[in-house]
Amino acid sequence: MKHSDRPVRVLVVDDSTMARDMIIAVLSSAPGITVVGKASNGLEAVAKVAALKPDLVTMDIEMPLLGGLEAIERIMAEHPVPILVVTARGGVHMAFAAVSKGALDLIEKPDIDPKSGQELIRKVRLLAGVDITRHQAVRARTEKMARTPLAAGQPRPDGRIVAIAASTGGPQALQQILSRLPADFPAPIVISQHIADGFAQGMADWLNCSTPLKVSVARNNEQIRPGCVYVNPSEFSMRITGQGATILGGQEACRHYHPCCDTLLRSAADAYGAHGVGVILSGMGDDGVDGMRAIKTAGGTTLAQDAKSSVVYGMNRLAVERGYVNRVVALADIASELAVLVGGTRERGGQSDDRA
Repeated sequence: MKHSDRPVRVLVVDDSTMARDMIIAVLSSAPGITVVGKASNGLEAVAKVAALKPDLVTMDIEMPLLGGLEAIERIMAEHPVPILVVTARGGVHMAFAAVSKGALDLIEKPDIDPKSGQELIRKVRLLAGVDITRHQAVRARTEKMARTPLAAGQPRPDGRIVAIAASTGGPQALQQILSRLPADFPAPIVISQHIADGFAQGMADWLNCSTPLKVSVARNNEQIRPGCVYVNPSEFSMRITGQGATILGGQEACRHYHPCCDTLLRSAADAYGAHGVGVILSGMGDDGVDGMRAIKTAGGTTLAQDAKSSVVYGMNRLAVERGYVNRVVALADIASELAVLVGGTRERGGQSDDRA
């Protein structure tokens, strides 16, 4: 993360005058943020990024002349800068495609609710500090690794589960991990990713296009199965039972983050004990940290994404510092670590590795 005492300079891109003015009003009300320009289409955005050199761009997706996806691709190729996609709920499927093009995160367009404005301000401040050049280099290396899928080893006889906690930077990390895992991956994967209400289905659909695993938004009392990925719906807390079923309940207090990662990871620790594998990825705050403690205390294995490959080294950093992590792993290597832990073999020169 880069740090500076000067204001965060933001370019706002949206073809809707009303939405653009709303975003500008929200950001202009925040100390330490300056809106240096606005654009109503992708062509204008590309030109203004080059001319104004903002610290961050808020980007709409559906626009005339040049859409947001194409604009993001050009900006990241010509003048890389942190990009936050700000979209209506109806555009969520295309918004996740923007993450594949290089956008760092996405958020629903703010309305008159002050909470939505505060979330936008928080995301802008957070993402403006990302070293985008380093992030691009790590992303390129990880994508190269993702072109070589892993083969699953023999399932361990104990019946394992992989529980993942993620926040800012999580969607692209999840895509890279899941894209390398084989369809016969011998354990279910459950994910709690901080996300706006109504966005979980779009993320699941997007991830489904990147992996041979079956990805879906979890339903209440659903039996979890190996080779399947279950995304925690943002509107509910999710637990895993000892019978291997999902239980959706009321949203729990988790500060301003939802869904709650700790709830899911603690339930995996309770239900699977030493057979649980916990993974904590990029993100701000401390949600998921106590869940990692629970899994490790129960005898399970815990992995954390490393600082270099994280968009935000926050919740994973805290888990490491508090001693709740068995291994710190680069994003490009997490899939192979999971193959070892769950299947018992490593796809690196064909050598076996039976670490628990």
